[in-house]
Amino acid sequence: MPADDPSTSAPGGVAPRLIVGLGNPGLDYHDTRHNIGFMVIDELARRMKISFTEEKSWHGKVAKFPGGWLLKPQTYMNDSGRSVRGLSQFYKIMPTETLVIYDDVDLTLGRTRLRLAGSAGGHNGMKSLISSLGTDAFPRLKLGIATESGRPDGDRLVGHVLGKFSDDEKPTLQIIIQRAADAVISSLQSGLGAAMNLFNRNESL
Repeated sequence: MPADDPSTSAPGGVAPRLIVGLGNPGLDYHDTRHNIGFMVIDELARRMKISFTEEKSWHGKVAKFPGGWLLKPQTYMNDSGRSVRGLSQFYKIMPTETLVIYDDVDLTLGRTRLRLAGSAGGHNGMKSLISSLGTDAFPRLKLGIATESGRPDGDRLVGHVLGKFSDDEKPTLQIIIQRAADAVISSLQSGLGAAMNLFNRNESL
């Protein structure tokens, strides 16, 4: 069976049925650090050889794969939960079956963390999801976007998050996109628990 075929069973726990990448729609936000979730979802669609369609009823771009869906909410970041809730309710997808991929400014670029639950950590997209789903008990894949000096302070934070990756950062970015896609494929094939054991052993490059 091909390595990127997600249709196998998941003995290592629950396999996600909905994979959400967080970001902001529109050209102004394309390729910004805040949109790294979109970048990973696009890579997954490329590997799975599937394409997105605009679903206005769910305020998002959706692509179907065997056993589930990829979703890029087309609301702005702070309203992402509306899109996720709409699709989840229609297909009766539980929060525990919803894997969310997003940027984390508290992690250095190159670091990843796969978790089954947790707080929003100040991320507006995650605040919206927790509010809309009524729980923080859903898996998430956090991708670091901070510089080696750590989380930017004060007014610099917004500029950093909404800024584009520098030329020096782009090689690491491409590696992380591939690593994140690998982690998602692993969770589909072997379950989230098994993927956590594999990918959290070494959270950095």
